[in-house]
Amino acid sequence: MAEEQFQERTEQATPRRRQKAREEGKVARSLELNSAVILSLGAVTLYLMGPLLVRQLEQFMIYIFNEAPKMHADNDTILALVSSQVLTFFFILGPILLVLAIIAYGVNVLQVGFIISGKPLEPKLDVLNFANGIKRLVSMRSLVELIRDVIKLTVIGFVGYKAIVSQLDTFYLLSDNSVSVFAGAMGMLALKTTLQIGAVMLLLAVFDYAYQRYDFEKSIKMSKQEILDEYKDTEGSPQIKSRIRQIQREMSRKRMMQEIPKADVVITNPTHIAVALKYNPDEMDAPMVVAKGERLIAERIKEIAVEAGVPIVENRPLARALNNMCEIGSYVPATLYRAVAEVLAYVYRLKGAKV
Repeated sequence: MAEEQFQERTEQATPRRRQKAREEGKVARSLELNSAVILSLGAVTLYLMGPLLVRQLEQFMIYIFNEAPKMHADNDTILALVSSQVLTFFFILGPILLVLAIIAYGVNVLQVGFIISGKPLEPKLDVLNFANGIKRLVSMRSLVELIRDVIKLTVIGFVGYKAIVSQLDTFYLLSDNSVSVFAGAMGMLALKTTLQIGAVMLLLAVFDYAYQRYDFEKSIKMSKQEILDEYKDTEGSPQIKSRIRQIQREMSRKRMMQEIPKADVVITNPTHIAVALKYNPDEMDAPMVVAKGERLIAERIKEIAVEAGVPIVENRPLARALNNMCEIGSYVPATLYRAVAEVLAYVYRLKGAKV
């Protein structure tokens, strides 16, 4: 048992292991990719919707300044103003927030598909374990994340610095322009800087996503013993399955033996094969095989037939043909009708029946 517990996990995860991990909320997902896409597409969305946002803010400010002389500086007036303008505020920012929410949801779906799991929200007492916390701090994963974050901050800081420095000459020339021109230029500066930073973050996020997939695949790997245990859980233990098949065969054989006294004739090989036939012209289209067997089973069929008074007829070719071509409960094939009819006619004559 100890050897099984410490076996090295070298095998790829099975579909059941992957599904179980997914149900627990364990998937290959990069938060860096989420941030990069939201930042980049959010900046583009803000640029495209900027004119509409500015006009709405302008109308809002005009309304506030027009109503300012009529307002009283008391709590009731201020509260009423804030309450009346809450919907206006959400109407202004609502489209941008909605687009950002759709972007965030879309990025997650592209990474892991649609998944709902409450497992990650369940309280885990092991996070309060001080020893486990120290192990996580000094683990290889923590080291990789530290190196990644340092590289990310360094690269982003350098790109942001270069983007701002490259625009300084334009910035100094804005002092003699109007407020609207200055605001527009600052907006473009912010947009270019954000897009450049977003592009770098996207590049880093691609590498982070590749690492997350590698780390996830590594974390769900299985040992050979785990695969064997899973197979036993899903398919059943080979010993148990063998025992079930044995019980089924015994039950089937028992039912077969119970049908032998109802048979009209038993055709034998004479010692190796025995086939019991039953025929009722009013209920059956053709004679039916109700029991068959070889060697010991054949001997038992003949014993029961003798006890029940069922005639036994030796016909080696017919016995072999019936045993090979027919299953228990099936009708005799048309190619054997003539041979079987001759045997039944012989049996009926023995019983004094009219043919």
